[in-house]
Amino acid sequence: MEGLFAGLMSGTSLDGVDAIILSLAGTDPVRVEWEVRGFLSRPYRPRVRSRIREAIASGGARELAWCHSELARVSAGTLRALLEQAAGGGGALAAAGFHGQTVWHEPPHGGARGVTLQLGDAAALAAELGCPVVADFRSADMAAGGQGAPLVPWPDWVLLRLPGRGRALQNIGGMGNVTWLPAEGGPERIRGFDTGPGVALIDRAAELASGGRASMDRDGRRAASGRVLEPLLAELLADPFFAEPPPRSTGRERFGDARLDGIVAARPPESDADWNDLLATLTELTARSVALSYAGYLPAGAIDEVVVTGGGARNPTLVAAIRRHLAPLPVRTGARALGLDPDAREAAAFALLAWAHLNGIPGNVPAVTGARVPTVLGALYPAPAERAG
Repeated sequence: MEGLFAGLMSGTSLDGVDAIILSLAGTDPVRVEWEVRGFLSRPYRPRVRSRIREAIASGGARELAWCHSELARVSAGTLRALLEQAAGGGGALAAAGFHGQTVWHEPPHGGARGVTLQLGDAAALAAELGCPVVADFRSADMAAGGQGAPLVPWPDWVLLRLPGRGRALQNIGGMGNVTWLPAEGGPERIRGFDTGPGVALIDRAAELASGGRASMDRDGRRAASGRVLEPLLAELLADPFFAEPPPRSTGRERFGDARLDGIVAARPPESDADWNDLLATLTELTARSVALSYAGYLPAGAIDEVVVTGGGARNPTLVAAIRRHLAPLPVRTGARALGLDPDAREAAAFALLAWAHLNGIPGNVPAVTGARVPTVLGALYPAPAERAG
């Protein structure tokens, strides 16, 4: 199947919903032709963001059910707005790929299968949009023994590989993850894994430092004014996660609000300068964990460029730290570096995974996730009969 496919993504940074419309022609991932017809990123309203965060941290069944419904409503509204404004984006959608919001992600450990949960009512979304929705992408990979993450490496290979050039695509959302795309060869050569925290710890520290007035360290200004607390950095880098070889994935369960709140409780900042030092340390943690991951788990000499995407790419202090630790590798940001809006990368991945599902094409990379076999990802929610077609 080919046609117009939408992708809807809400990441671990909890900043909002990204929506994209891709035109996909062909059924062979090696030769598929694609074009972005429109992209829109809509932040959550503060009340919605706060309730989602609270539900993830300590919500009961009622709060989680509210999130499940609200995420579908917000995602439908975002995609409808995009369909109305996208130049050349008219026409019926073949399907929408809906990632939903991760509220819990626990990788396999000690022989036990991992568990993952993404909220977002896909059936309600299909009814709202009047088109099929593919959702719950991570479960099939986990059922095959995989981590369920990261899932963007295969779409990255289809959409963003550059023959003759080895690329490391470093996403810095709430968590950090990297896809290494080889200069030559097929998707079986891809490497990808979570590098550690992205901006989740930084955002929480900025929120506490501002008394709730800020949701991020805008432009990395506070971190740039602080000094790195080396003993705290060493303590954070001693987390066993950083010594785990891929396949590996992580989430807010490990590097989220509870972790940051514990750090603050153990070392209460007493001034703006103390908060700035904490933010400088957390920014350095993200940058250094990226560099350590590359040195340990990516092939030496096979990276021609690094492209940083996600919300962290808009933090110049963080990007400068990554550049410093990865020198002399060129580190690039922006649409010119990637060929599409960097913020659209993950939404595009789930549009492509919806296309892959409808064409019966596996969308995971077992070498990346640890799954036993390549697996078609997602579950299909048809449009209601009275609105289908």
